[in-house]
Amino acid sequence: MSIDKRRYLAIVSATALIGAVGIALAAPSASAAENNCGYLFDDFNYSSAGDSSLTSHGWVPRSYAGGPGVPGATWSPNSITFPTADGQKVMQLTASTDGTGGGTNQAELYSSQKRYLDGTYASRIKFTDTPASGADGDHVNETFFTISPLNGDLDPTYSELDFSEYLPNGGWGETGPINYQTSWYTYRNDPWYADNVHSEERQSFNGWHDLVIQVANGHIVYFIDGVQVGDHSGKFYPRQTMTINWNLWFIDTAAHSGGLSTYHQQVDYLLFAKNRVLTPAQATAQANAYRAAGNSFTDTVDSAGPCTTPTSPPTTTPTTPPTTSPTTPPPAGDCSTAPEWNVGSVYTAGQTVKHERSKNGDPSGPASGDGKHLWRAKWWTQGSEPGWTANWDDLGRC
Repeated sequence: MSIDKRRYLAIVSATALIGAVGIALAAPSASAAENNCGYLFDDFNYSSAGDSSLTSHGWVPRSYAGGPGVPGATWSPNSITFPTADGQKVMQLTASTDGTGGGTNQAELYSSQKRYLDGTYASRIKFTDTPASGADGDHVNETFFTISPLNGDLDPTYSELDFSEYLPNGGWGETGPINYQTSWYTYRNDPWYADNVHSEERQSFNGWHDLVIQVANGHIVYFIDGVQVGDHSGKFYPRQTMTINWNLWFIDTAAHSGGLSTYHQQVDYLLFAKNRVLTPAQATAQANAYRAAGNSFTDTVDSAGPCTTPTSPPTTTPTTPPTTSPTTPPPAGDCSTAPEWNVGSVYTAGQTVKHERSKNGDPSGPASGDGKHLWRAKWWTQGSEPGWTANWDDLGRC
């Protein structure tokens, strides 16, 4: 996450219940996958945060100051290391605090390019309930998420998906352990206002866990160890490409009991399947296929394709239906023949609609006053309003 005070979002959030286990299907081979829509796979086989391969592969160890977390804390590339754990090379984030801002160090690794949207995300992460050294009890946040910049208060194109925020000792007024999945529409920092939806699990996640997230067909479906823990949709579906991030930071120092406490979070691998819906079993098998082939890194996200439509439907029944019943996608047309845009409809490249964009990026809110325009879909899209996202070409006013 990129800002502080996150969990007061609970005031304006809805909570989803734990769902069903994902259905395992046959996984494609690594070579077959590379020839489809594009994949990113990283086994994190690096020597240090200063390894030139790390940056050439598109990763940035954070070094700039600022939120989230304790004011005055340091974000250092030295807090990112690559030890061997459980027989496998991993990325390790280290955060420590002595209860003061100047004595607090936090860690983050993020992608240098904002190019991730529809598809399947998977990462094997080791969460920890206790510090590696020092007294326990700090309000530490162990995360995996995607995010885009906020271009002003309540930016309606802002997109963020918090795949996991694990608080072993609680925080934001909650007692731990608790884990969150949060899909964001937008926020305002001052005075604080959050518009999002979240799911939560009030249990320990100490140890290794497989996180898989399907972002397709207007739904964000979250899995932990093959079990569906959230399904978010509607306006909370991301509206622009994002970066991929992990960070380890302290919400505050209120629970610190003295001395220096040091915490770790480890990441075994990352897999991103562009515009493909993979079950948890498929995602794990795909990562294992890369490893079996001796491939510690591959990136065909930009070179593969074109592939703009998810290649398989979700394998679980959504727990929350779209806010508007989907309709049959309309054919291409002009202002006299193109139908009105429908938030629940699926559109593919070239299809046209008429629509007057909303004033604030909320289709159910007031209109902009710009009049109806003709819009043409650039690629597969659902739930993204014309005039507020990059999914549509503006063909002019009707």
